[in-house]
Amino acid sequence: MSRTNRRNHRATADRERRVSVRGIRRDTPDFRKLGRTLLELARADAEARAQAQAQAQREPDAARDRGEEADDAA
Repeated sequence: MSRTNRRNHRATADRERRVSVRGIRRDTPDFRKLGRTLLELARADAEARAQAQAQAQREPDAARDRGEEADDAA
């Protein structure tokens, strides 16, 4: 078999990498770390919602500026 028809096993191994995560059992959870993570997730969610709302408000304004009718007017 020629070299051009062989598979590159090293590249295949990189693409099919498997990750295993194991938890460390502790006596008490780190509530401070959990709280910070929860706050950061809440901030990210609020920011994403605000951006989506701002985008939704801009789209009808842009359609009106171009002279297009809104779908609700029908």
